[in-house]
Amino acid sequence: MTIGNLALMPREFRLGLNLWSQTTGLPGTPTWQGAANAAIVPADEDFGSCLEIVKQQATTSLRYMRRTPIQPGQYLRISTRIKVIAGNLPRARIAAWAGNAAGVNLGGVVQVGPTVTPSGYGEVVELSAIVGTGNRDGVNMPWGRLASFGHFGLDLLGDNNGSVRIENFVVEDVTSAFLPGMLDWVDVRDFGAIGNGVTDDRAAFIAADNAAGGAEIVVPEGTYFIGSDLSLRAPVRFVGTLRMPRAARLALLGRFNYPIYAEAFGDETEGFRRALQALFGYTDHTTLDLCGRRVDLTAPITASDFAPNLSVFSNRRVIANGQIGIVDGPAWTTRTVTSAGTYNPGNPVTLTGVGNVANIEVGSRISGPGVGREVYVNARNLGAGTLTLSQPLYGGAGTRSYTFERYRYALDFSGMQQLDRLNINDVEFLLEGLASGIMLAPSGALFCLRDSYVTQPKNRGLTSIGTGCQGMLVDRCEFLSNEMTMLAQNRSSVAINVNNNDTKIRHNRFMRFGHFLVANGGGHIIQGNHWFQGDTAQAGVRFGGLVLTQANVQTTVTGNYIDNCSIEWTNEHSPTPNFAGEEYSFGGLTITGNTFLASNTTLGFSWLTLKPYGTGHFIHGLSVMGNVFKSLFNKIDRIDKVDTTFADLNYSRMRNVQFQGNMFNGVLAYVANPVDIPHVQSTGSNRWMVNVDVALPFNGWARKVESVIAESQIINNSGGRVSDMPWVQTQQGTSRKQVALNWGVPTRGSVSIRVRMDSPD
Repeated sequence: MTIGNLALMPREFRLGLNLWSQTTGLPGTPTWQGAANAAIVPADEDFGSCLEIVKQQATTSLRYMRRTPIQPGQYLRISTRIKVIAGNLPRARIAAWAGNAAGVNLGGVVQVGPTVTPSGYGEVVELSAIVGTGNRDGVNMPWGRLASFGHFGLDLLGDNNGSVRIENFVVEDVTSAFLPGMLDWVDVRDFGAIGNGVTDDRAAFIAADNAAGGAEIVVPEGTYFIGSDLSLRAPVRFVGTLRMPRAARLALLGRFNYPIYAEAFGDETEGFRRALQALFGYTDHTTLDLCGRRVDLTAPITASDFAPNLSVFSNRRVIANGQIGIVDGPAWTTRTVTSAGTYNPGNPVTLTGVGNVANIEVGSRISGPGVGREVYVNARNLGAGTLTLSQPLYGGAGTRSYTFERYRYALDFSGMQQLDRLNINDVEFLLEGLASGIMLAPSGALFCLRDSYVTQPKNRGLTSIGTGCQGMLVDRCEFLSNEMTMLAQNRSSVAINVNNNDTKIRHNRFMRFGHFLVANGGGHIIQGNHWFQGDTAQAGVRFGGLVLTQANVQTTVTGNYIDNCSIEWTNEHSPTPNFAGEEYSFGGLTITGNTFLASNTTLGFSWLTLKPYGTGHFIHGLSVMGNVFKSLFNKIDRIDKVDTTFADLNYSRMRNVQFQGNMFNGVLAYVANPVDIPHVQSTGSNRWMVNVDVALPFNGWARKVESVIAESQIINNSGGRVSDMPWVQTQQGTSRKQVALNWGVPTRGSVSIRVRMDSPD
């Protein structure tokens, strides 16, 4: 017979029955000491010293009155042997009274073991049951983590007047049979977890975490409901899954990465959503490592979903090292709403009197009369019927009908008011033409996308709907359009848009979007990128790759490969696009050291397009220096032009324009400022008219002459040398693109004049 654990063993019957209760085992209950139907048998042939009871009640109970302790994660086996000597044959079972730390019975838990029926007199029958805090296979009485002790014994059931002999009880600690690696892990079931998807198992998880020490927590098969926030310090291994309310946060501090959250919730989208919830929940972790895994999303990951109560977050957080894919479904469908609204330039980023405003989502792109490119709904006021826009509208005051399109993004942070210092590193977005990429929060600073791929976005790659792009960094990424096979004029996608200042777009590659970057704001550095927007047409039209929508941009475009598209410079996001005299006009742009290429395009294509949306504008600070312009297969007329769809420039106010050191291949007009113009006067005249009509940038006027150099002897009509200098007149002719050299006498010869289309200061 197994001896068991001495510290747990009940007292032997031969030492007296005063510690053996006839009921529950609690102090004060009647004992078997002196009972008329109980006696000590000193030497049974099978049991040695034992107890004999004559059953006289429907349920005859025997309980040890001293408390047998039980701890979380512990399992005890209670056993004895019985035999019927005479009379009726009763049934028997191990039984107990379960108590908590306060000494109160644990209602609702099993407190009896399996029932056994002897088949005849003298047959030795073993009774046993296992008691534990966990609901494990083989545990007859799972008491949960609140169990503190038990009073153990047996019950005799059935017919009365049977004489039953009972061997001394054995209590064994059999925990090792359930936890063979108990030094390496703990099981939440050992601390009372049920795993039925209904009972709140949070307390059991916390108890397991407290007991784990440096060990791992194991969550076995089942669905475990966790009713509120849960933080676990120990590493966790999930076989079963969790179910939690949306607002409840799971912080896995011991092992924080995407795969563990996917396992915890049994779903990749939900796991990613929950991991982000923890990342932005002020846990000890600043980086969510995808561990090289692909995350397949069945719906957008929205901030309002994973962090519904979080409006501002300004600590550095990183999402890194994996792939995000899209599973086709209705969750990615664009929502389109048409509604009228009233615009007043005096309140430049607000639409008032908007009908159907409740159906217009924050983050919707607005289009319609007088709306520039990439204008989004930044906020809405349902009660007032107003919308706040990311940019003003150029169309002036009025009530108009607008279209609002809400694209669906893999990562959508529009539900937060402010998000600062979010980094996404080494992540590939496989959007499959089903979803857009990333939408930033309405405000924030220093978002960073690095060493990542945005492949085949349906509509947009990276979208700013407000000032959340302040100081944004996009470095060493590739954006591949979903419109690769379309002709350039049919494309509508945009890789990136910017509304605020000081972004750095560096060393990236953008392929065949409608526009690679639509940028408002100033202070941008666009360096070392390659963007190309060609197609298979033999005389294809080309459009803006880089679109700058602020007049004075203070922007540097350096060392880029600009392929089959133009740099388009507008003021389309101005509420008062006409120049009013109290603002900066077009200026602050430096274009240096770039390679410009075009192939199979039309004669009228130009790489630099300036498009004023109002009257009176001019250039005040533009440097185009050290670039290479090359057209393959078809020649183009010139590298620059003014799009006069809305207005022309004021050429009389051009200032500080530098076009120098550029190289031209396949371009008919050499453009420079200042430009050297050779002139040969073959017949004597005291007024030489020099044409400068194609050589100055943007077909500017001949406003200044910096020098006149004689390249041959200047002679009069008699062949005599003329040493006097001419005096000059600029802005001559109806086009003001001629310079007059005035001599004292009729002369002839050749000169080179250096002409400017601006005032250089």
